[in-house]
Amino acid sequence: MKKVELLSPAGDFEKLKIAINYGADAVYAGVSHFSLRCHSGKEFNYETFAKAVDYAHKRGVKVYATVNSFPFESQLGLVENHIKKLKEIGVDAMIISTLGVVKRASEIAPEIDIHLSTQANALNSWDYEAYRDFGVKRIIAARETMLSDLIKIKQKVPDIEIEIFVHGAMCFAYSGRCLLSAVQFGRNPNKGSCANDCRYPYVLYAENPDTGKMFKMEEYSDGTYIMNAKDLCLINHIPEILKSGVIDSVKIEGRTKAPYYVGVVTKAYRNAIDEFEKTGKCECEKYYKEILTTKNRGLTDAYLVKRPYERDDTQNLETSLTHGEWQVAGIVNEDENTFMCKYKIFPGDIMEILAPDENISECENEIGKIYKQNGKWYLKLDKILTKNDKELSSVHSGNQNPIKLPCKLPHLSFIRKKVEFSPNGI
Repeated sequence: MKKVELLSPAGDFEKLKIAINYGADAVYAGVSHFSLRCHSGKEFNYETFAKAVDYAHKRGVKVYATVNSFPFESQLGLVENHIKKLKEIGVDAMIISTLGVVKRASEIAPEIDIHLSTQANALNSWDYEAYRDFGVKRIIAARETMLSDLIKIKQKVPDIEIEIFVHGAMCFAYSGRCLLSAVQFGRNPNKGSCANDCRYPYVLYAENPDTGKMFKMEEYSDGTYIMNAKDLCLINHIPEILKSGVIDSVKIEGRTKAPYYVGVVTKAYRNAIDEFEKTGKCECEKYYKEILTTKNRGLTDAYLVKRPYERDDTQNLETSLTHGEWQVAGIVNEDENTFMCKYKIFPGDIMEILAPDENISECENEIGKIYKQNGKWYLKLDKILTKNDKELSSVHSGNQNPIKLPCKLPHLSFIRKKVEFSPNGI
């Protein structure tokens, strides 16, 4: 059984570090130019992106640059310059949506692999063969493609890599081909500035043509979520994905998602993949439960194993966002002796620790204690002390003072608190 790559989102440098430390084999990111997540890319300029690529490469992790928007004629010179910059930086691949950009990138940077974006809607072996002949090394499958089809495609086009999305937000439109945001706000989704109009509540009306009377049709007081797709989650299908032998990379969506999401979801899929590769089976339900600690819109396994017309449970018609079971209370700093508060913490609070590795030791002192119980690690803070030894009665997000830990925790560990949870749509 071949090794399958785990590919995670890196919307900024912090998320890139989290993805890598929580188990990603590769990350995808971009400077805001010509990326379908142009707002997430604003955390990177060419200088910081180069540093991020260097950080990843020193740890044996690949970086794929997103150049997946659809440029107008007036932007072609800018696209050329952008590709030249990425060549200088030394990215491992470019994710591209259009045939013209594929051709030009191959000419400018022939040493850099080209991955075809899911936006290109490649659905069959003819598509895969044609793009391969244009120099594409990997195709990111359209989300509407079934695993059974991918098995047939790989048999016919064995010399091309296949990447699939296994987790993250779903677009209600066909492979992201939507212009609703452009119509309502003048923000073009295919140029990276989608306003997520499908997530809004809408009010529907029925008109009687004989009388001209309009009747308001209402499901919920705040409107009806008629286009709101649930989030994709294929962690329970990891065994059959890996058994198929045709998938080269499994991809997590979410460059604009929170750092906690990146860490939790990356670690869950890392553990599921490793467990199956080592034992030939996976008790994936425990990793699914861990994923439920992240914010989501409800989870669905979408179309990998069933055709779209066979599904009637991929939409969340009640609300556009549900809350995870846990709230991030803090994230551990690079010194590993302090953390930054991200929620609200009081003396005596007991919080669970989610760490990128198991390099944790039990300890107890006047600040508090770190201990293991029922296979999980916990932090109890008896005192809230800043790095400068100022004692606080409580600490809240927005406080920029590093807070002392009783003893060291791995850098980028999350400290989380249980919160009330209403599982709408799950």
